[in-house]
Amino acid sequence: MALTVDDLHVSYGGAVRALRGISLAVPDGAIAAVLGSNGAGKSTLLRAVSGALRSRGGRIDRGTVRLDDADLSRLDPAAIVRRGVAHVPEGRKIFGRLTVEENLRAGGLGNPSRAARAAARERVHELFPILAQRRTQRGGLLSGGEQQMLAIGRALMAGPRLLLLDEPSLGLAPKVIGQIGEVITEINRQGTSVLLIEQNATMALRVASEAFVLDVGTVSLSGSADELSRNDDVKRLYLGVRPESTEERPVLSRWSE
Repeated sequence: MALTVDDLHVSYGGAVRALRGISLAVPDGAIAAVLGSNGAGKSTLLRAVSGALRSRGGRIDRGTVRLDDADLSRLDPAAIVRRGVAHVPEGRKIFGRLTVEENLRAGGLGNPSRAARAAARERVHELFPILAQRRTQRGGLLSGGEQQMLAIGRALMAGPRLLLLDEPSLGLAPKVIGQIGEVITEINRQGTSVLLIEQNATMALRVASEAFVLDVGTVSLSGSADELSRNDDVKRLYLGVRPESTEERPVLSRWSE
């Protein structure tokens, strides 16, 4: 397994319990999607994995987060990046005043090898040709979709084994959402495991192999993405599909009173 989360409990300010005994695993080479309503604990889960909890006033009260044999819960964010985990937070948090190239360079600071940084930049440019074309443009002047590409590209500059994506489709047009889904699939095909938090359940279940549903800080459903896409509760709550009723409905004539 690439990532194993076991009995994870997380709170904010020592009072608000955000995660309540979550256990899940992301196999090497997999895309795992996490679905859930607002406040279910999805972003908190990614912060616990990446070490970003402390900066948001959170802490791990119990449980472990492991990447292979390394206990990530005991490491700071920089050390977790060096272990091979990169986090793209919600909201396309790029450096708006820096150019595209400077944003990518910042993402590669934790990558010690010049050759590895050059290879990572080439990979990013292949995935997102528009970033190569606009390398001298300030990040803040890019479109929303281009900023999301830059945010993902900056994370890939660290050469991660595991990529954490928090709502990459948020606020994007349907066409761009499709492109982001294709890129996630290609990133995974190239050997990077992905833990994907996503409100767009249709896209998430299409690209993922594993899936989990969070409900008030706990895992309420889990299984293959295909299994969850056929689950009636998932269809109703996240896919906007009303399961067919088996009840007979009266046939109304246009002449009925």
